[in-house]
Amino acid sequence: MSLTPRVVVVTRRTEYDELLATHGTRGQAAFFLSTRGRDIAELEERHHRTVQAVEQATAAIPLDWRRGTVERADVSRFLFAPEDVVLVVGQDGLVANVAKYLTGQPVVGVDPEPGRNAGVLVTHPAADVADLLRATDRVEERTMVEARLDDGQRLVALNEVFVGHPSHQTARYTLRTPDGAEEPQASSGVIVATGTGATGWCRSVALERHSELALPAPAEQRLAWFVREAWPSPATGAGLTEGDLVDGELTLTVASDRLVAFGDGVEADALTLTWGQTVRVGRAGTVLRLVR
Repeated sequence: MSLTPRVVVVTRRTEYDELLATHGTRGQAAFFLSTRGRDIAELEERHHRTVQAVEQATAAIPLDWRRGTVERADVSRFLFAPEDVVLVVGQDGLVANVAKYLTGQPVVGVDPEPGRNAGVLVTHPAADVADLLRATDRVEERTMVEARLDDGQRLVALNEVFVGHPSHQTARYTLRTPDGAEEPQASSGVIVATGTGATGWCRSVALERHSELALPAPAEQRLAWFVREAWPSPATGAGLTEGDLVDGELTLTVASDRLVAFGDGVEADALTLTWGQTVRVGRAGTVLRLVR
């Protein structure tokens, strides 16, 4: 007998929640903000809009379906089941935080503050949740990127993977492209981005260097990679600084005491690489299935 679907509602604490956690009471939080020329009313109003969106979205779950809830800080410890439908209420970044822990479950993104969020991944109002939960086969697949170490460790990201020094000092490594080109480099690190991430960090790098490389579209399988501030010297080059990845992988062999690889800007969830280790970065075997 098959189980009824389980809807897992994913949220994160609001800025108002964070203030109360820091200062203890609303009055103390309001006083703290007032001494800096700010009014707590704005954050309180945004908090209430988010709470209302969560309540409205949760109320739309069919009564005979199972349900669960998880806060952003606990997502890494939550066990998602294959039959789950993931209902994310929050900003686009919350979808990215969740995506790396999924294995193809459909994701419904709800925007609690239309007009304030970018709304790229959280595209729906809470009022549409009832219809969306009945149409979870109507999805847009978003490519994800994966970093694999030679000791078996791996991480998956929705926007981009960064490989570099943990304090953003000079990273030393040998870079190899899928076509066999190879170059020792000293740089500020390497970014490998998906089409979803092409509107963020990756795009800022491309604009700064006036790159002519066409960035991938949101649903495209192609990845784009950039070396940040490659330093030419007698021992290092700056000839391989950007390109595409379709089926192959970008390979970096570490020539520093310690580098890290992390995804979607979450440095706390990083893989550590030591001298001589190799990391391979390419398209992940899983995708984000975003309900449209």
